[in-house]
Amino acid sequence: MAVKWTGGHFSPVLCLNASQEGLVASGAEGGDLMVWGEDGTPLGHTRFQGADDVTSVLFAPSCPTKLYASHGETISILDVRSLKGSLDDFHANEEEINCVSLNETENLLASADDSGTIKILDLENKKVSRSLKRHSNICSSVAFRPQRPQSLVSCGLDMQVMLWNLQKARPLWITNLQEDETEEMEDPQSPGQLLNPALAHSVSVASCGNIFSCGAEDGKIRIFRVMGVKCEQELGFKGHTLGVSHVCFLPESYLLLTGGNDGKIMLWDISSEVEKKQKSPIKHTHKKKTKRAAYTKQGGNTHASVAGEDEHGKILPKLSIEHGEKVNWLLGTKIKGYQNILVADQTNCISVYPLKEF
Repeated sequence: MAVKWTGGHFSPVLCLNASQEGLVASGAEGGDLMVWGEDGTPLGHTRFQGADDVTSVLFAPSCPTKLYASHGETISILDVRSLKGSLDDFHANEEEINCVSLNETENLLASADDSGTIKILDLENKKVSRSLKRHSNICSSVAFRPQRPQSLVSCGLDMQVMLWNLQKARPLWITNLQEDETEEMEDPQSPGQLLNPALAHSVSVASCGNIFSCGAEDGKIRIFRVMGVKCEQELGFKGHTLGVSHVCFLPESYLLLTGGNDGKIMLWDISSEVEKKQKSPIKHTHKKKTKRAAYTKQGGNTHASVAGEDEHGKILPKLSIEHGEKVNWLLGTKIKGYQNILVADQTNCISVYPLKEF
């Protein structure tokens, strides 16, 4: 069974993040924010005024006691050692914020909101340095690219994925995910999903900075490669029977976690597909590519699949977990030296699944 962290929230948990020191932050509906020890012990709690949902939390890598949290149209900076009041509050966005991302040099914070706007906050001067307006519907997710502090990717409910460089106010590249739906009509992997539009819910960039993933309402996971000022779709595959609500690359790898509205959590290894076209692969922490993990039931129903492709060329997950609840957020983090998956869902608990093989 999965370990459950309880005793913190009283409403569904919406977002998660972990510090390099092993602390975990979680945000929930109704303005609740919790900080946990790596053993699941609640260490601190606050409730923001206005009781707006806490939609995104983010630790500062260089200062593990500093935490960014978005709630409503506000971004608050907190010290996790004392959550009674915020150190600073920023009111840059005009509508509810869905996601925040910090660049690698930690001087810029991006916040994506319901209007489709991405605000870029200059943290040193405490002011908005850019306002990126191109999404025509809710901007659901934004992520700075590692090793490229002026570049980010975004996606939205307008079914568009965009690549930005902050030296320009317009996106460098845009794709509409619905445009490849005509190809899906002949796809045997997608029965019963043809009516679901490709509303884009989540993006995640791998540590190399050039590969990123996008999860969408049509149940498809798409992998893109940044090629200078444009992107190309490397892969597109389905593992979820309903929308993909969250995607998350594990650090320093091409291991990808995906969670869906079907209550499933999957782990994919896309390294072989990505490296076919990449001359200088990134450093991997999972060097034993031929190893086939022999999983027993860890919680929910956990199934191991042989990584790679079946005889029809369909990409298979390395791991599939029948979690049973709609996934709101996934986080891959090390706890006591071992890789774990932390899951936020429609309950007030955080579920923890061990990944000791990785």
